[in-house]
Amino acid sequence: MKLLVLLALACATQGRRVLDLEGEGELWAVLVAGSDSWFNYRHQADVCHAYQILHAHGVPDDHIIVMMTDDIATNKLNPTPGKIINRPNGTDVYHGVPKDYVGKAVTPQNFLKIITGNATGLDKVGSGKVLKSGPNDRVFINLVDHGAPGIFGFPPQPHTPGHYPPLPVLKASAFMEAIKDMHKNNMYKDMVIYLESCESGSMFSKILPKDINVYAVSAANATQPSYACYMDKTRKTFLGDVFSVKWMEDTDREDVTKEDLKEQFKIVKKAVTKSEVTEWGTRKIGKQKVGMYVGEKNVTLEDSWGPFPPFPPYNDPCLNSSVASPDVPVAILEAHVDEAMAANDEDQAQHWKEEITKMNKNRLFVADVMKNLVLEVTGDAQVAAQIIQDEPHEISDWPCYEGSMETFNNKCFDLGENPYALSHLQTLVNLCEHGYSSDAVNTAAEKVCTFPPIMGIL
Repeated sequence: MKLLVLLALACATQGRRVLDLEGEGELWAVLVAGSDSWFNYRHQADVCHAYQILHAHGVPDDHIIVMMTDDIATNKLNPTPGKIINRPNGTDVYHGVPKDYVGKAVTPQNFLKIITGNATGLDKVGSGKVLKSGPNDRVFINLVDHGAPGIFGFPPQPHTPGHYPPLPVLKASAFMEAIKDMHKNNMYKDMVIYLESCESGSMFSKILPKDINVYAVSAANATQPSYACYMDKTRKTFLGDVFSVKWMEDTDREDVTKEDLKEQFKIVKKAVTKSEVTEWGTRKIGKQKVGMYVGEKNVTLEDSWGPFPPFPPYNDPCLNSSVASPDVPVAILEAHVDEAMAANDEDQAQHWKEEITKMNKNRLFVADVMKNLVLEVTGDAQVAAQIIQDEPHEISDWPCYEGSMETFNNKCFDLGENPYALSHLQTLVNLCEHGYSSDAVNTAAEKVCTFPPIMGIL
């Protein structure tokens, strides 16, 4: 009987190790895909893959909060209904994923309530799950979507006609305020954030304190785009993002009880060749094992959901197919052209070529509006050209930039409905860093952005 009790205790202890490592508290995770639509397939695929990693390593669903629009698995364009893959011919990563916050519940406001433990604010919204972590716990946050200087994107939000659309983004300033509140309220011992988006480094650069036990890794520095990869010829969309693919495929291969976060950072930084993967915050957390943030249960090749072997650099289908995130919509249309040409279907090829022409025309319109806006602000064509063509500045005047960005969203292009407009927000940063004010941008927008509301500029 004594032996049976000891065995039972040993099994119970082993079962708790994922959550209560050496008495060091529990592990909580928040996984967010901030986009919708088929051309953004990769974002939800990345987050579903991240869930499978945590699940396989023993993290229970009541400690994982998933936020995604959930419009991919059952999308009419999906050739494998109910399934999502994150790699060519890959394993389904959609099965079992909790649907905590989907559809219109995917908002920056709800995300901030989740991570700050504001259950009251999420009453009757989604599953209502929020972080319930405490001072001895570890928190892992994974964010995947489009971005721009100082912002992480979310889907467009409904709004009343005649009123300005809600800003469909998570501001870096609001994110930092929430993290500081979490620290102040003892909601974690250590926290790790992996963030995939263009200009993702700007969510942390110069604003993430080094003394609040947060270690963050961004897909790019503060001024670079991030990259999509694994173009799927059948689905006509990209299956993953380079940074996300590389950290997760590394996690799938490695013994997470032995590899530490710093080692993973070095591997991923070397593997991601077109953007600068960057670390921020409390660097000493990098000495902790990866398993502390994805679960420590050992996973073998036989019982795992399907780890992937590495590719040699010269024949890496992810890197070889990588495209800067802003160029993804054009690349998808080009894939349709290629398929039609291969089938000798000239009518279809011409149709898709015309779609590319329309897309480029719409994009040029956004560029022209921004050019006219800068010209109106500066009153000098030469100065305006210099600001537009200048090297991208990092944000130091946050009030000016955030005010200018909101003006651009409200009076020129709804950033949720026109994601390509995100690519031009760097110009607003440059304006502010050259000493122009958000009031000047607002006045200029009143004169320049007199066209009817526009949607669908990808």
